[in-house]
Amino acid sequence: MIDLTGNKIAVLMGGPGSERKVSLATGAGVAQALRSLGANVTEVDVADADFILPNDTELAFIAVHGTFGEDGQLQQVLEDRGVPYTGENVEGSLLAFDKIASKRKFSQHGVATPTWEIIHAGETPTLPLPYVIKAPREGSTVGVYIVKEESAVGTDLAEASRFDDELLIEQFIPGRELTIGVLGDLALPVLEIIPKSGFYDFNDKYPFLNPQGGGGAQHVCPAQIPNDLAGKIQDLALLATQSLGLKVYSRVDIMLSPQNEPSVLELNTIPGMTETSLLPDAAAVAGISYPELCVRIIELSLAARPPKK
Repeated sequence: MIDLTGNKIAVLMGGPGSERKVSLATGAGVAQALRSLGANVTEVDVADADFILPNDTELAFIAVHGTFGEDGQLQQVLEDRGVPYTGENVEGSLLAFDKIASKRKFSQHGVATPTWEIIHAGETPTLPLPYVIKAPREGSTVGVYIVKEESAVGTDLAEASRFDDELLIEQFIPGRELTIGVLGDLALPVLEIIPKSGFYDFNDKYPFLNPQGGGGAQHVCPAQIPNDLAGKIQDLALLATQSLGLKVYSRVDIMLSPQNEPSVLELNTIPGMTETSLLPDAAAVAGISYPELCVRIIELSLAARPPKK
């Protein structure tokens, strides 16, 4: 494990998107962990591309989720400034953030994923109900609508269209919600999410943001599934990351059908690292502490993009 003592690291957090509050919590956790390892940490609240970094910043640890943080924009700003950063590069970030572009890559590389189609404003899905409507460039279940009744189609399409003119329509897969953290070429233990509400929405992911909302979910890790099936799911998660050309870290969301067939839904290249987040939970089961997880992310990032001397 690299020695971070005295290293000048800026933790970029906040952002202008819908996941700002979650990002602030992630950033605070990362900053505390890096300070515990001796790093000289500056917390930077990113509102737009004009954020200010200390002149002597050696590394930017990106903790901005969703829009601007996870979609390649922030990565491009840092590259233009010549500042090394954590996570995937511009191209990988943009590709993974776009659910439609990801689906195309999954199909090209034989990654099992639910049947899907693309529609535009004013069009009606041709997939049979039930299906899921997804705004293709949002995160944390923002712009996601599960449609089971014909009467809800119009309303949910209108709501999703507020986010984007192009929408992803995906076959609804009932079953168990799983997620697999990936560090480089290592798949962490399979984690099962059992939401209180039946749908793992924003409140379930981040109950600390709405204590009165009754959110929350049980995390079971390792998931209670046979070892051979767990291995198959981990292999699928690795194939999904490889299909997008990702090299650093991510979290792969998978549905497991009643017939025990796993299907990849999407990848997150800057997954949450809050007190209730999934990636740190799975890492802990694998014997990786929160501070060590932060260091591994830094090591993998520097290996993928060695700083210019």
